[in-house]
This record gives sequence, structure tokens and C-alpha cells, in this order.
Amino acid sequence: MMQSRNPARLTARRTVVAAAGAGGLAAALAACGDSDDSGGSGAAEDSATPGEGGGDADEPQEGGGDGGSELGSTGEVPEGGGMIFKDQKVVVTQPEPGRFKAFSAVCTHQGCVVSSVEDGTINCECHGSKFAIADGSVTQGPALEPLPAADVRVDGDVLRQG
Repeated sequence: MMQSRNPARLTARRTVVAAAGAGGLAAALAACGDSDDSGGSGAAEDSATPGEGGGDADEPQEGGGDGGSELGSTGEVPEGGGMIFKDQKVVVTQPEPGRFKAFSAVCTHQGCVVSSVEDGTINCECHGSKFAIADGSVTQGPALEPLPAADVRVDGDVLRQG
């Protein structure tokens, strides 16, 4: 004798299995998105939209020195050049005397950390991309996108991130 199947129970089981599969698919797709080490800008890292001309670090922070982690002193950043803070993945430049700009130090081509700041450009030795110290724009490919602005500000003579 054959058991009869309950169509309502069968439909409920299929719904549960389909929902579980959809949840797994959503998790897998989310994992394929930007991650912090993919070379993407990361929402917490940047305070300005990429291509807006770089984070302007000229504005002094009011209320003392506890607003963010200290990167270094403004005296460490040469006029017409810059300094790379590799651990923080930030590059700070001084395109004009007393005017500081900050960018992500992660090359927009394939995610290498830039290697030097010379002759008015931020340079990535991985594939030869170069970016302008004044606004992070691409001056030599293969990178196609500018370096995103970074959240760095001047607090007296101290550079602070965050």
C-alpha cells in the first residue's frame, strides 16, 4: 500500500529549501563585493568621493589633539612632495607650501600600495601608474581611476587620520 503525500507539506518543504538556497546565494554574492584589502576605497577610510581633489588636510582640528590617530608631523612631508604611511595605507602630500592633501595609498589599478612620491607624482612600482600630488588624478596609466581622498587633517603641526 502506497502512502499518499500531503501537497501542502511538500510545498512547505520546497519553500524552506528554496529560502535556504537563496540565503546562501545572497551571502556568497555579498562576499564577492568590495573588501578592505581589495584596493577599494572602503567607506570608513574615505571622507570624500574619489576624484574630488583629495582630502584637504589644511583645516586645523578644533578642541585639541584627541581627534583621530596620529600619523606624523607636517614637517615630515616635503614641499612639492609627500610621505607614504604604509601601515595606515595613506599618502599625504604638500603640493604647495603649507597646503596638505591626503589620499588612499592603495593604487586603483590592482591594489598595490604606492611606493614613492617624486617629481610631483605619487608612484606605484607594481605596474607604473602615477598620480598627481595635488588632486590624486592619474598622470600615467595603467590606472584609470584617481586615488580616493583620505580622512586626514592638520592639528597644529600633527597629521591625524580619522
